[in-house]
Amino acid sequence: MDTAVPGSSPFVHFSDVWLAYNDELLAQGKFAVEAIDLQVRDGEFIAIVGPSGCGKSTFMKLATGLKRPSRGTVTIGGQPVTGPLKITGMAFQAPSLLPWRTVVANVMLPLEIVEPHRSQFKRKKAEYEAKARALLRSVGLGGYEDKFPWQLSGGMQQRASICRALIHEPKMLLLDEPFGALDAFTREELWCALRDLQAAQKFNVILVTHDLRESVFLADTVYVMSRSPGRFVVRREIELPRPRDLEITYTPQFTDIVHELRGHIGAMRKPVGGQGAEVAQ
Repeated sequence: MDTAVPGSSPFVHFSDVWLAYNDELLAQGKFAVEAIDLQVRDGEFIAIVGPSGCGKSTFMKLATGLKRPSRGTVTIGGQPVTGPLKITGMAFQAPSLLPWRTVVANVMLPLEIVEPHRSQFKRKKAEYEAKARALLRSVGLGGYEDKFPWQLSGGMQQRASICRALIHEPKMLLLDEPFGALDAFTREELWCALRDLQAAQKFNVILVTHDLRESVFLADTVYVMSRSPGRFVVRREIELPRPRDLEITYTPQFTDIVHELRGHIGAMRKPVGGQGAEVAQ
């Protein structure tokens, strides 16, 4: 499937990427993902959806440099990915905040670890703390900066987790089912918080989700992965105007896109011999 970025160099470029998890599986030709070709323009928000076990999380490991492809190449920000990246931030379904640190101290943690911030941390601690507090206020956590994670709701913890992923101003944010454990109302609140942060800071986002409404509301482009071995079989540009408010999720245009994507995934779940999803350009 052609995902070329016309007239510009892509920020993320997967070129014919295949991954087997060990040499034995590679020798047997058993891949977790195969033939992944992807080009993502600078500042683009993409979402990846698909049936369970299709390789979405494997794709994320390739995008972060935690796994290297068995075949093909991954380039991000113009540089080949040969190991864990410093230009990315990550948030997962579980917030994983350290319970003995305050919320603001949790958010500042990457600045204590990632260079060049690490070597400047003691000298710039007050500046970094002010930045962390401002970021927390921007997602509605003003007044909770000095609380501990166990004093926050699940949704508030996830807001703090996203702030922690963004505090060192990464060029790309990777989100693996970040809102999956939250109730519907809290989830929608966090969609809007993420929408606003990405619109203001223009970082790239790769979101893995099972929630089709979430993918259509947030993303510029949605990719559907096939059953394992995973490959992209559908690329759907979301041509809904921005900024998007929650009211758009009740419009026929929005629900038509959701139903279209659901139809592709439903086709993949048919028994062997059933009609599979066709590639959409």
